[in-house]
Amino acid sequence: MRTSSMLRNIFVFAAVLAATAIFLTLCRAQGTDPNFVVPEKEQQQQNQELKVRAMSQQKGSETPKVDPKESKAYKEFYDTNPQDADKRIQLGEAFVKQYPSGPYTETVYAGLVQAYYLKQDWNNMYASGDKALAIKPDDVDVLVTVGWVIPHVYTPSEPNANQQLDKAQTCETKAIQDIPNLTKPADLTDEQFATAKAEKLAEAHSGLGLVYFRRQDYGQAAKELQQATQGAPHPDPTDYFALGAALQNTQQYSQAVDAFDHCAQITGQLQAQCKQYEDQAKKLAAQGK
Repeated sequence: MRTSSMLRNIFVFAAVLAATAIFLTLCRAQGTDPNFVVPEKEQQQQNQELKVRAMSQQKGSETPKVDPKESKAYKEFYDTNPQDADKRIQLGEAFVKQYPSGPYTETVYAGLVQAYYLKQDWNNMYASGDKALAIKPDDVDVLVTVGWVIPHVYTPSEPNANQQLDKAQTCETKAIQDIPNLTKPADLTDEQFATAKAEKLAEAHSGLGLVYFRRQDYGQAAKELQQATQGAPHPDPTDYFALGAALQNTQQYSQAVDAFDHCAQITGQLQAQCKQYEDQAKKLAAQGK
């Protein structure tokens, strides 16, 4: 009994440390990871979000109340390659300074959130997110992005660490409430819109699950991460890894095996570790402990 208990405690400690290390290698600190690359699928999703925003705003720009210079400045910002973060930041910051309360301002702040995300400039990303949400509190794109990033770059030693987790939880909780009530954009089919909402909802559950994981509330973390992995067409292996660790910590060993197995099937840096933890979870499941 003592041996199995020690094994369980060692595994739990190792899993938490490993998961923490993995989160931090994803996006460490402002601009310090030269190998950081946003997944292509996420790039496409961000571009689509900005496209939908732009179409909506361009319809509004037909009214005579919009300054043609403002419309032109917005179009220049929007037409810039989303991967050219420096250019987008330059144009975006100039835009919001010149037009702090125009019809395009919130959309530009949302675009700056994505640009600063690419730069790993978290302080400015959060600041842009706050300004976007001050204008449009139900902007689910901003809510989900901010709430997802915070638990990934979380450092317990920072003075405002707990407040940051609170902020992430608030963002994701609101996003989860608002996403089902989104209005379908005219340029999306019903199927496309349903898929987009499912992906956004899964990302929100992912962020919230990682908030609970950081707080070592493994029961709640497991519930959220299960929804994140079930609702995503291409689940993040980090979610499966954290889900396995959370289930392990709540002594749901068979389910932990399944989560680690899913993670181990995905090619990437977590594959070998997930296979290792899967084997350990199988041993504990077999012991019935």
